[in-house]
Amino acid sequence: MAAKELAERIVDVLVPLAVDRPYSYMASVALEPGDIVQVPLGNREETGVVWPGSGRAPAKTKLKAVIAKSDLPRLPLELVKLIDWIADYTLAPRGMVLRMALRRSSELGAAREKIGVRVTGMKPERMTEARARVLSLLENGLLRSKSEAAEEAGVSPSVIDGLIDQGALETEALPPEPIALPPDADFAVPELNPAQTFAAKELRDAVRARKFSVNLLDGVTGSGKTEVYFEAVAEILKQKRQALILLPEIALTTRFLDRFAERFGERPAEWHSAIAPRKRARTWEGVAKGEISVVAGARSALFLPFSDLALIVLDEEHDPAYKQEDGVHYHARDMAVVRGSLAQAAVVLTSATPSIETESNARRGRYKRLQLSERYSGTEVPQLEAIDLKRKARRRAGGFRRVWRLRSRKRSRAASRCCCF
Repeated sequence: MAAKELAERIVDVLVPLAVDRPYSYMASVALEPGDIVQVPLGNREETGVVWPGSGRAPAKTKLKAVIAKSDLPRLPLELVKLIDWIADYTLAPRGMVLRMALRRSSELGAAREKIGVRVTGMKPERMTEARARVLSLLENGLLRSKSEAAEEAGVSPSVIDGLIDQGALETEALPPEPIALPPDADFAVPELNPAQTFAAKELRDAVRARKFSVNLLDGVTGSGKTEVYFEAVAEILKQKRQALILLPEIALTTRFLDRFAERFGERPAEWHSAIAPRKRARTWEGVAKGEISVVAGARSALFLPFSDLALIVLDEEHDPAYKQEDGVHYHARDMAVVRGSLAQAAVVLTSATPSIETESNARRGRYKRLQLSERYSGTEVPQLEAIDLKRKARRRAGGFRRVWRLRSRKRSRAASRCCCF
């Protein structure tokens, strides 16, 4: 085989290990950067990603071959560039950064099937009261899961199994439940005050522009910042694109998810450490295929393989929980801005007390500031004033000394009265 033909079949594959450079492999099928593949590494198989590079090696080099191309969606090119950028910026091994984007994909596989039952029209040989309740429940011909049918009919699963054995019920595999149902942009449109209306329009315009921008939504506590950036999410839903809402993990509570559902009718997909591995894997795949439009997650959600990311929101951007201090060290706020730049997406940073870095960028004009200075409910914001702690401390100390002298005099008089006997 000619050297030219050999070089055309060589691909660079990065593996999610503590290595900084990809390995070269022979490929018998056409592969593109971002493709997920299985490759031999030492005496085991490893999942890797085809990495951009020359893909050329000396003709006499003996290379191992790629085992198989995965059915998983290809990593988007902007995520590949983000991994390169973070590795160069943080001096972390490239493979360890890749691991944050791939660590759940290896758990993808055939999910455990749920079995449903429906009536066949046949009668069992022996009719009991329990069997009659089951058949009455299922007489509409709809498919129900075995556990649901047993619970609603108030019988044990063995009753369902007996009806299946006698042909009165038939089984069928149920389709997997969706990770998240599509939110509705017009489900419950709120009434905004003038300041919120202006800020919401600016964010919608930033999304419609389809280019990179950073907006600081600077509002006092209770000013309705969430309602404002929800309007940008609504614009994303109308465009059938994708949005990522990052929150400190402690803020990913039922209250926020319910608040999202109150506005859009359905909860967003979740991504944080408390989610079961299988659900995380299905979320990863749904995001990559474009089936999930909105994800609310902790800082690790930044590495999900969005197919059409158009909006990144960092709620409470000043929170120190956005710092990753084990493994690869990075700040999710800064990396979100980088990913927004690579994806040509709008980035929204929200806070009542912006971080020093964000405040500096806003004052220099790098970020656009949208101010919400009034509370949404009309409650007055407490007035703040600077206090000279040195003078305040001297007055307080002087007061303590006067009180101590006064109490000493009272104790002396009381002692003199008690000693007259």
